[in-house]
Amino acid sequence: MVTGGGNNIGRAITLAFAAEGCNIGIGELNHDAGRRVVKEVKAMGTGATATVIDADVTDRAKSEAMIAEAISQLGSVDVLVNNVGWTIDRLFIEKSREEHVKEVDVNLWGAINCIHAALPHMIERQQGAVVSISSDAGRMGEYREAVYSACKAGVIALSKSLARETGRYGLRFNMVCPGLVAPPQEEVVGTESMWAQGMEELFTEDVLERAKRAYPLRRMGTAQEVANAVVFLASDAASFITGQTLSVSGGYTMA
Repeated sequence: MVTGGGNNIGRAITLAFAAEGCNIGIGELNHDAGRRVVKEVKAMGTGATATVIDADVTDRAKSEAMIAEAISQLGSVDVLVNNVGWTIDRLFIEKSREEHVKEVDVNLWGAINCIHAALPHMIERQQGAVVSISSDAGRMGEYREAVYSACKAGVIALSKSLARETGRYGLRFNMVCPGLVAPPQEEVVGTESMWAQGMEELFTEDVLERAKRAYPLRRMGTAQEVANAVVFLASDAASFITGQTLSVSGGYTMA
C-alpha cells in the first residue's frame, strides 16, 4: 500500500514495487493520477497488479477504509509506505495557522492515521513492514520549513517508538529521508500536489542549480533513487533492519 502513489516519489515507489512483481494499492485523492500509474504498471509486464484506492490520510475513518479496501482487493497488506507529504516553503512567521495545521495534518497525522489503520492487521498476521518517507529536514531542521521539519522529525520518532513496541510481532518500521526531488517537467502533477500549489514557482531552474551545490555529490537526487531504498527496506533483504533512518540525499546530512 503506497499512499500518494500517483505522482513524483510515490509514482516511482509504485513502479519500483511493480518491477519486483508486487501487487500494489495506490492510495490517492487524485484518481486520474493513480489510474495513469496503473496503466504504467500493466505495461511493464512483470505480473504485478495495481489498483487505485480512495485515500485521504488526514482523516482517520478514511484511512481505515483505505486499508480495509486494500485488504479486500489484495488479500493482505504486507507493506505500508507512508509517502504523502505537503509543504510550501515560507518563513515560519509568514505562514498562517491554517497552513501550519495542514502541514501537521498531512505530514504527521497522515502517518499516524495510516499506521493505526494497518497495525491490527499486521499484528494479527505477525508480519509487516512500514516504510515512512521522512526528510532530512526532520533530521537537521530546514530553512523555511519549520513546521514541516517538526512533523518529519515526529515521523522518525513515531517509527522508532513503534519499532520497539511491535518488534515482538515481527513488524519492522524504517524511514527514508530524500533530499529535494522535483518532479520532471513531463510528469503530470495533480492539483492537490504541493508542486501545483506554489513550489514549482519557488524552485526555478536557477534555484535548482544552486541547490545542487548544497549536496556533496553536486546533483539532485531522483525519485527512482528514493524508491530503490524504500523497496530494499520493505524487502526480506532488510529483515534484521528496524527503527532506522536512511538519508537518500547525496550526502546533504551525514548522521
